[in-house]
Amino acid sequence: MPLDATTGPLRLEDIDLLDRDVFAERVPHEWFAYLRREAPIYHHPEPGGPGFWAFTTHEDVALLNRDWATYSSEQSRGGVVQLEEPAPEVRAQMEAAGDAGRLMLMMDPPDHTRHRKLVNRGFTPRVIRSLEDHLRELSVRIVERAMAGDGACDFVVDVAAELPLEAIAEFLGVPSEDRHKIFDWSNRMIGSEDPEYAVSAENILDAQIQMFVYAHALGEDRREHPRDDIVSRLIHGEVDGDRLSEMDFNQFFLLLAVAGNETTRNAMSHGMAALLAHPEQYRMLVEDPSLMDGAVEEILRWASPVMFFRRNVTEDLEYKGHQLREGDKVSLWYISANRDETVFDDPYTFDITRSPNPHIAFGGGGPHFCLGANLARMEIKVLFEELVARAPVVEQLGPPERLRSNFINGIKHLPVRLSASR
Repeated sequence: MPLDATTGPLRLEDIDLLDRDVFAERVPHEWFAYLRREAPIYHHPEPGGPGFWAFTTHEDVALLNRDWATYSSEQSRGGVVQLEEPAPEVRAQMEAAGDAGRLMLMMDPPDHTRHRKLVNRGFTPRVIRSLEDHLRELSVRIVERAMAGDGACDFVVDVAAELPLEAIAEFLGVPSEDRHKIFDWSNRMIGSEDPEYAVSAENILDAQIQMFVYAHALGEDRREHPRDDIVSRLIHGEVDGDRLSEMDFNQFFLLLAVAGNETTRNAMSHGMAALLAHPEQYRMLVEDPSLMDGAVEEILRWASPVMFFRRNVTEDLEYKGHQLREGDKVSLWYISANRDETVFDDPYTFDITRSPNPHIAFGGGGPHFCLGANLARMEIKVLFEELVARAPVVEQLGPPERLRSNFINGIKHLPVRLSASR
């Protein structure tokens, strides 16, 4: 299978899922293939800490993702992102922030259920469909701008990053000229382990504060001057007599701005990289755009933009012969589940006609299924439809440059040339 395997036979002790430098070079699919085969439930060591469980099969990841009562997302139990024990200064910041820093992502029902109900009104199929024409207009402008001159551009910065930012700006009522503030703040929060975006803990906190201040001002404006937009409906709407508080809205703004920006941008970037590596698949889309729905699902499977989420065990239990203890850290590796040989035929082949395609790039169900899944699908579909219509020829001008992270499967730069003809 076409893996970037290390030389010599692989051993369990060679696998270090905390080594960001490896992930900056590639996704170590050979590690995950070994784990699925030899140690699908593996207690991974952690320097200076208690270690964590790594679950890598499609079956286990999907099952545990749904069982929020046993495998908790609560911030007070450790949250969902960091596998290592936090540094003392980071822990102090988390404790000082309290509920002010508690995103819906780091809640369990019933709190999660309440927040989800309140913001769901912004993500109904009708609302998403209403955005399609505008997203298409934006996509046309983005592609044509990138093709100006000789068509040489950085696909990540000039194309993939632009539509999610514009969509979030539209969705949240952020003026278009402010969209790059969102880009900067989210990069500082998510990409802080990468040398290009490296910032101190204080700088990360500063980005969070700036985004909260911005969200607060936006929310105050819509409270006093409601408009016919999604933000106004979110702020003024009620569910069972309940409505979003000021802090609820600020937290939701931060979550959507970061999650909706980073993940969709990286799915698009990986999609382009995969199509460049499989040019016959791009030609298929140029000749038959009706294949786009299947292409979107394969892009999502292939990219798996969030490689893992953490969960935290709430009680002592035995799972498939393994003894898990209350407080144990668990990692659910979506990037591995989406290459599971028992679920996907030829999983290391990018195939836009793949069917069925039961990927779990959005989390595999349960209360934490990605709120923005339909918006992300719409953005990817519309952008690539306009891309294949206007740039039937794409030439890669340099290798993709990966984000240094074991959490976000990110591409920072991908130089290409977009051409209307050969």
